[in-house]
Amino acid sequence: MTEKIIKIVIPALNEEQAIGGVVQSVLNQVDEVIVADNGSTDQTARIAREAGACVVSVPEAGYGRACLAGIAAAGECDVLVFMDGDGADDAADLEPLLNPIRMGEAAFVLGSRLIGRVDKGALTLPQRFGNSLACFLMRLFWRSRFTDLGPFRAITKDALEALEMTAPTFGWTVEMQARILKQKIPYVEIPVRYRNRIGQSKISGTVRGVIFAGWYILTTIILEALTPAKRNVVSLSGMKGSGAGGRNRTGTPIKEQDFKSCVSTNSTTPADFASM
Repeated sequence: MTEKIIKIVIPALNEEQAIGGVVQSVLNQVDEVIVADNGSTDQTARIAREAGACVVSVPEAGYGRACLAGIAAAGECDVLVFMDGDGADDAADLEPLLNPIRMGEAAFVLGSRLIGRVDKGALTLPQRFGNSLACFLMRLFWRSRFTDLGPFRAITKDALEALEMTAPTFGWTVEMQARILKQKIPYVEIPVRYRNRIGQSKISGTVRGVIFAGWYILTTIILEALTPAKRNVVSLSGMKGSGAGGRNRTGTPIKEQDFKSCVSTNSTTPADFASM
């Protein structure tokens, strides 16, 4: 069976202390690592590039914008993985995260910290409360079984295109999960480890960050609840391979989009993904 092309997108803002180790921890497990540098003022971009990543510059602030730029840079692939660049996600969980997709049992896999192992102090009380509230609302609106909004996740290219992601900031993760639920795309959660991040959090490390993130997440859920689901469907056919899996739901493929690839200089400009 043909091996699937797997690429990782890592949005990063001022993560020079951690980004080199994060890139190197996954570099040999996937086809390409893409770091979306979201306006860093430190050496994040240089260190990521030297560690072996393709680096795209995303000067306009926004977690979702960085992820969209990373997707655009990824070009042709079968599966995209998203993880943070702060060292909190454990690369040892990458293979378990990919296994349900390889088995053809899911098109989206979420690494749940809350059913996994959270190191002491890694998740703050506001983060836990926000996660619980968001998951409660998704359960209320769409009978979701999600337990977390964790950043470590894997999704097939077909499923990602079907979602037509647009959230530019902190609503990105919950928009993805809400649209997964609305479109009844097969998904599964697996337990993952969550470690203490290296450096200060851009969200939980400040009161302003917590308030803004909470606002974007809640408004995204409400907007998704008020918006009719698209009729895109996603197939699991052709995704089987080695590994172990979990629960799922249903799905057929949609037309492939034309994404721009990372160039050989390991850098793209905002103009390359301005049309996203």
